[in-house]
Order: sequence, then structure tokens, then C-alpha cells
Amino acid sequence: MSRILSPGFLAGIFSQETDEVPICLLTVTHESLDEPIYISSDPTTRLSDDPLIYGTDSRGEQYIFLPFEFTLPDDRSDAPPRVQLTMDNVDRTLVSLLRTFTTPPAIKLEIILASDPDTVEITMPVLQMSDATIDDHAIAVTLVADSLVNEPHPAGQFTPGSFPGLF
Repeated sequence: MSRILSPGFLAGIFSQETDEVPICLLTVTHESLDEPIYISSDPTTRLSDDPLIYGTDSRGEQYIFLPFEFTLPDDRSDAPPRVQLTMDNVDRTLVSLLRTFTTPPAIKLEIILASDPDTVEITMPVLQMSDATIDDHAIAVTLVADSLVNEPHPAGQFTPGSFPGLF
């Protein structure tokens, strides 16, 4: 699948040295949350002084800085998109939040540039958390596309054994 990327983004990712910083933004939604959780991979600006919070302002929303690593999926037609997120387990509130979910939360992943935070360069389809591995030092979360993408189409076949009235 091809994407149309801005010339600044292309120059930033293909340059040997650049001032451009790509930022990953996550929007976590779930029916048990009162409002979405906005997470940024970069401490672009200071959002508040008391308490001291860094994050990214993008399109009118404040994304809180939480350092994490991620791998973008391949653009293959034969496999659903799969993203791996890894973050430090320094605060146990993330663990308690993950354990409150009874159904998978929906996570929207977007890539922007720090120089132009209101322009989204890459948007992944809304992904669902399939599993989370928690240990003393890190939390690893796997995000996958909706499982309906893997369902065969058409789901059934009209055969004499399945639908004898048609024949």
C-alpha cells in the first residue's frame, strides 16, 4: 500500500543528518474510559508546570509524553498489520490500568513531525490490543488489526450439502 508523504517527512527520514524528529502519537479508547488517553513518544513541549508534564500539542489535543519504542508493520496484503509497543514499567499505574480492561482497547497510531505537529504523515487503522506482557522492567503490548480482516469472504459456500433447497 503506497502512502503520500510530505517532502519534509521524506527528506527527514532519508537524510543522513536532520533536524526533523518523527513523533508517534497514540490515542487509546475504551468503553470503560471516560475520555481517550493521549500518549506521545516525544517530550516536544512543556504542557504544565505543576505537576511538571511534557508532551506534544497536536490538532488541539495534548498528548502526554510516555517514552516507548514501537515497530511499524509491513504493508503486506497477506497479513494483518501488527505493531509491537514496548515501554518502561516505571509506574505501576499502567499495570493497574491494563488489568482493568476486560475487552481490548482500540488504539489509533499516528506519525507526525515535531516541526509540524498538526499534519499527520502516517495513520494506521485503529488497532486492538491483542496481548500484553508485563515484567519488572518493561511492558510489551502487541496491537493487531480487527480480526474481521482475517475472515474469509464469502464466509460460506452454497453447496448441495449446506443448502439442499437451492438445488
